[in-house]
Amino acid sequence: MIHCKDKKEKFFMFLVFFVLGGMISTQFRSAEFARTNINQQRAEDLVEKVKIAEKENKTLQERIKKMEKAGVGAGDPKAQQALKVRAGEVALEGPGVVVTLNDSKVQAKSGEDPNLYIIHDDDILRILNELRAAGAEALALNDERILDISEIRCAGPTVSINNTRFSPPYVISAIGDPKNLESALRLRGGVVETLKFWGISVEVEQKKKLLVPAYKRARHYEFAKPKEDA
Repeated sequence: MIHCKDKKEKFFMFLVFFVLGGMISTQFRSAEFARTNINQQRAEDLVEKVKIAEKENKTLQERIKKMEKAGVGAGDPKAQQALKVRAGEVALEGPGVVVTLNDSKVQAKSGEDPNLYIIHDDDILRILNELRAAGAEALALNDERILDISEIRCAGPTVSINNTRFSPPYVISAIGDPKNLESALRLRGGVVETLKFWGISVEVEQKKKLLVPAYKRARHYEFAKPKEDA
């Protein structure tokens, strides 16, 4: 009886493993089939993407050829001049305003900070930002061209601009719509009114024609490089 029972148990275990093996084999084949379908789908997607990229590349090449025929490109003097203008490498002229700043002649009262009565880098930055916001197309301070890379910071009793020190008076030249530029500076509670509160001299003159010089220094890029696929 014990021997017969062992045989039954072994046969039952054999059936269990046989069925389990069949299930695992079926699942493996299903998974392999699904994987094959996925890989095939991916391959089809890649082929489609390659076709689209080739079509876009062909379209871009045709546009480049049309632009070259029209005289637009690196060899076009007008295009090169436009790039130099944007980079600040050429002098510009046009209407605008001239803003002259000078330290206050008011003596600081006892206990007051005397720095409140002199012009700082943040005062100049406020004026430049107001002019930019009002549509200034070119800016210079004491004949030093102001670009996006220009540094403006305090250097003791002077202000350093593009690593060159200047002392007051500071003369800012801005090309743009003269009325808009002056109005932006003279807003109630604005930068001019605030500076005048401390006795700082601020003169704003509209000009029909003024000159903003070119950026005189070389640009150096130590870390930034052109994107390879640009």
